[in-house]
Order: sequence, then C-alpha cells, then structure tokens
Amino acid sequence: MNDLAPLLTPEGRALLDEVRGTDPAQELAVATRLRRDHPADLVSAALGQARLRQRAVAKFGAADAERMYFTAHGVEQSTRASVATYRARRFAELGVTSVADLCCGIGGDAIALARAGIRVLAVDRDAPTAAVARANAEALGLDALIEVREADVTEVDFSAYDAVFVDPARRGGRGRIFDPEAYSPPLSWAVRAAATTPHAALKVAPGIPHEAVPDVAEAEWISDGGDVKEAVLWFGTEPGLVRATLLPGPRTLRSRGLPDPAVRPVGRYLYEPDGAVIRAHLVAEVAAELGGGLIDETIAYVTADERRPAPYASAYEITDQLPFNVKKLKALLREREVGILTVKKRGSAVEPEELRKKVKPQGPHSATVFLTRVAGAPTMLIGHPAS
Repeated sequence: MNDLAPLLTPEGRALLDEVRGTDPAQELAVATRLRRDHPADLVSAALGQARLRQRAVAKFGAADAERMYFTAHGVEQSTRASVATYRARRFAELGVTSVADLCCGIGGDAIALARAGIRVLAVDRDAPTAAVARANAEALGLDALIEVREADVTEVDFSAYDAVFVDPARRGGRGRIFDPEAYSPPLSWAVRAAATTPHAALKVAPGIPHEAVPDVAEAEWISDGGDVKEAVLWFGTEPGLVRATLLPGPRTLRSRGLPDPAVRPVGRYLYEPDGAVIRAHLVAEVAAELGGGLIDETIAYVTADERRPAPYASAYEITDQLPFNVKKLKALLREREVGILTVKKRGSAVEPEELRKKVKPQGPHSATVFLTRVAGAPTMLIGHPAS
C-alpha cells in the first residue's frame, strides 16, 4: 500500500482523525476543503482509508477498525474478529505460548493471538500487506508480542514456535479457488508444516471435501451468527474428530459417527440445522438430540413431533403441508392476511424473490414458507419460528 507511510506521519494521523466517519456523499466536498491545506495525494489516501475503516467495522468492531489500517483485499479476506478470538482461545487452552502466523495478511489473527497472551511471528510475502500488519500491531499496542516479517512462508524457519497457523490464499485471478492443492501455499505444504510443531491450525474453505481432510487432523467448521465462515484443520488435538462450532457462544457439536437419520413424515416441528453443522456432516447428531428424522434423504431438514431445545438448529412450528402450487399458496396467504413472508428453500429450483412476486403477500401477519422436497415430492411447508 504505497500511500500507507504518509498516513503514519503526524500530519497523516491528524488527517485520518479529521475524515473519520465521512459520509461518502460528502467526500468530494470534504476533499476539496482539505486539499487547500494538505497534499492532494494524502487527502485521497486518508479518505480511502476512512472508507475501508467503515467497511471493517462489521469484522473488527468500531473501536479497533477506527485505529487500524486496511487494504481493500485485506478487509475482504481477513478473519472476523470473533472467529479469530475463538481460535486464539483454543490455542491458549492447548498451552501454546508462541505461534508462527503464516500468510498473516493485515494481521487480524495475529492481533487475536497476541491479545490471548501468545507471542506471534506474522509472515506475509507481500510487502504492502506486511507493512499494514506491522502498522496494525503498533496501532493496537501489540507490537511487543507481534513480529511482522516480509518473506515467503515456505522459506521461514519456525521451529522455535509452539504452533503454526496457516491461512493460505484461496483466491486467484479468476475468483475463489476450490482445489486445496491450488491454494498458495498448497494444502499439502501446510500439512507438512503442521507436522513440524506440536500444534497447528490450517484455515481452509468451508466447502473442502471431507475426503481431503488428512486422517491425522481434526476438522472444525465455524459459523458466526448463522453464517458459515471457515473450516479449520487442527493438528495435535484429536485426530479424526469432526466438530461444528457456532459463535457467539461458542457452542460445539462433536461427531459421534452416527448413521444417516431415517426419513419420516413431517411432524409438528421442523428444525433447520446451522450451516456449520451441515458442512460438518453432523445432521445425524442433531436429529438424535431432537428425536427426529429427515423429511427427505437428500434434504438437511429435521422433523419431530415434540419441541426440544435446539442449540444447533433453528426451530419452526409447521401449520400446513402442501404440494408445490403457487396458486394454493397465494390463496392460503391471502386468507390468513400474511404480509410478512419469509421464504426458505432447500432442494427447490424456485427463487424466493420470484415466489414472493407471484404471491404478493399483504396483511399484518407473518409466516415462513419452506420450498423443499418431502420424500422426493416438491412440497411447501408453512409455519413460523417456534417459541
């Protein structure tokens, strides 16, 4: 980031304070005013950084985002602070006191590790990115615990550290990379690096095939607020274990090696497992806890006749089950004066917005419709969140 250095000067820092929270609609007027007293390039850099800081609030919180430095790529690719904090806590609970953070990006994970009291070597081969990571460590008062090094991670000696954390690049010129061996560095290299330290964590895409997970690793899928954020391969923990962790919490569901649940008729309640549970292939564990079964052997909806606590799924009470028919649905919604309609789908080609336009919901009441399959048949299930 060529314009980072000027922003770290007293003039640059003062300018960043002045443009904090600038409304995008007012940027031109603000830039015109500031350029009377400051270099145009510095003003542009400050306003650009202000925009990035505003975007970063969702991941890092306002208190940190307003002090940190970002690149556009860094905001998009960095780990959400809640996830990084959870992972740092796991490292600390393992007794780890030092971590080599390889492919550190702008330093989000290094920050969380340092705040957990862990000494960090943060490495990235991109000079501007490493500079931003270093600036962030200093801005947050963590530079005594974080050493940032610009280097190729495959050439770094990290034998003096208790653990490694590898977050390889999973995007290329054509977008996301799905083949773990096409990561930079490849998954195979990261696995070899993990074998050199007592503990390790490798961040991978949530869609990684289960067969690509090494037998010696524990696989963990993590969601935050219901959104699946990442998968992590842990080494030095419990080989072969699969778990789903839901944040905030954390709430962790561990694999028990259960067979697929049986298909059964739709009961009074429908449970929608969290995305991390589905990615981890732990729907059977949820069904066992709920005393339920599947509505279709290929659909990850669990149904049951009674309401039970569901920490790993969202619960809905089902009032109607209809074969897929837009006219019948429209008539039912009109009869019940449903104007607030939530449309969910799994196993249906119909898009929610397309259905919403066709049924034109109107009225003071609300409902949830599930477009899915029941025992292979296209079906609409109507209900509402269970209390």
